[in-house]
Amino acid sequence: MVALVVPSEYGYVLGTAVASALYLFSLGVKVGGARRAAKVPYPYVYAEKNEAEKDPKKNIFNCTQRAHQNTLELFPIYSTLLLVGGLKYPMLSSGAGAFFILGRIIYANGYATGDPAKRNRGIFAMLGLLALVGTASCTVYNLVMN
Repeated sequence: MVALVVPSEYGYVLGTAVASALYLFSLGVKVGGARRAAKVPYPYVYAEKNEAEKDPKKNIFNCTQRAHQNTLELFPIYSTLLLVGGLKYPMLSSGAGAFFILGRIIYANGYATGDPAKRNRGIFAMLGLLALVGTASCTVYNLVMN
């Protein structure tokens, strides 16, 4: 097995990772604002369906919460691929990570309108994730085969 060398450009990867974490924090703040506006008390994760169908603020809260939850579901996969792929392809991985986050911002903003169909505007984020699958796979292959 080869020695692992962290490239000098890995700082870009770490910067992308930190920006991504800050974005997650901002989504949590957005959910908190939507929760207060809709008057959905803790510990309830979502407003009930019948309430959300009657109250647009509760529907917006549910959509905002779902965008946040979906982003949290993807985040461990994204982070792992970003950090691993960045070991061999730091600039490409950082760019793909930024592209993914941009798509997630558009996804969440669209979803938070209360119209779930508008989340699809950010579907291009998956291209960034696919690029990260490629860089991480190549990095692991090179580490194992050398």
